[in-house]
Amino acid sequence: MNDIRVLIVDDQMMVREGFSVLLGAMPGIEVVGEAVDGRQAIAQAAALRPDVVLMDIRMPELNGIEATRAIVADDAAAKVLVLTTFDLDEYVYQALRAGASGFLLKDASARQLADGVRVVASGEALLAPTVTKRLITEFSRLAGAPRPPALARIGDLTERETEVLVLIAQGLSNAEIASHLVVAESTIKTHVSRILVKLGLRDRTQAAVFAYEARLVTPG
Repeated sequence: MNDIRVLIVDDQMMVREGFSVLLGAMPGIEVVGEAVDGRQAIAQAAALRPDVVLMDIRMPELNGIEATRAIVADDAAAKVLVLTTFDLDEYVYQALRAGASGFLLKDASARQLADGVRVVASGEALLAPTVTKRLITEFSRLAGAPRPPALARIGDLTERETEVLVLIAQGLSNAEIASHLVVAESTIKTHVSRILVKLGLRDRTQAAVFAYEARLVTPG
């Protein structure tokens, strides 16, 4: 199995070097590049095609939200893991809407950092479901009324697919959803794939955000 190739984006040199050392010591992970701002991140991502981009949000020149939007637009397979100092940073929610696959706090341990990179690279799940649910719950309030496009696309889902989408938004893994619905995990994987295709979404993170914005799940 090939190593997970990581690009680190942060305007603080000590942060970049620290993450580079921590991840470089982890098996199965290779740091392939660094960037000091959003514009450089876009260029590096296009040139290096990393599996995961560790993205700071607040940077000069171009912030992490706009950089994330540009990177995922250029490469649908790109996975962006947002780095933030505060777990309830409103910009994190904006980054998720822009296409980020999850987030980590900058004070994460080496193990948490490596695990986060692996989870995002796999595309199988969000980061810690309880933390991600807390974030989306808190900031889905910023979304306002359900957006018409979101409401229109809900009608494309079957009743079971809608049920699975709600459970994804509640932070459940495929195995947990399968247990809850008393079906095989492979069946849930099929449902998840169909949900993403029908709604035009990239991954489970985007599906969870969609569910909250469409008010299939209410905050709290």
